[in-house]
Amino acid sequence: MNIPNISKKDIINAFEFRHATKEFDDTKKISDEDINFILKTANLSPSSFGFEPWHFIVVQNKEMRELLKEGAWGAPLKLDTSSHFVLGLSMKAPMVKWDSDYIMHMMKDVKQFPEEVIEMYSKFYREFQERDFNLDNDTKLFDWASKQNYIALGNMMTAAALIGIDSCPMEGFHMEKTEALLKEKFGVDTEKYGLSYMVAFGYRKAAPEFTKSRREFEDIVTWK
Repeated sequence: MNIPNISKKDIINAFEFRHATKEFDDTKKISDEDINFILKTANLSPSSFGFEPWHFIVVQNKEMRELLKEGAWGAPLKLDTSSHFVLGLSMKAPMVKWDSDYIMHMMKDVKQFPEEVIEMYSKFYREFQERDFNLDNDTKLFDWASKQNYIALGNMMTAAALIGIDSCPMEGFHMEKTEALLKEKFGVDTEKYGLSYMVAFGYRKAAPEFTKSRREFEDIVTWK
């Protein structure tokens, strides 16, 4: 494995370039190679205990995009103009609780832990949920899974910016209405998965109207 050799200047430039693109140029499409690259960075993203509590739906069908508009008040223009539109689903309690079938599958089949490691890992993971983070109900477990999913979201947007592709993350949707739609029309098992965010990818139609503004670096970092 080669050591990464990307200049710090290029990385900062990508962060400066990235902005929440409100309208995309609908005549420009992201290549299959590039969108798969972006999604691969989600696949390679870190997650707590390495359990990857996420799934991504890429919505390219125009009729399905139209259906999403009813509950996604922050998305219509992005649904109409973006090249690719992604739903970030996070796992709910039946999937991520310490004794779930999915967690056992991850340890046994994906990570291929030996039995003694599975026993140790299960103990640590149970203590983490029940003692350290007090993840004692369905809402807390879903919120915890969503935190992991947001790491993947950040990586996808950064990766896109590094190759000159724009993005816009969205939480502008009605959770109950949209999850009902996902269950009815998208085949999502909403007992197991919930929607954490939407994100659009494409190419900006126009330059941002405002320069990027941030708090002073010294205001957000404390050294001890």
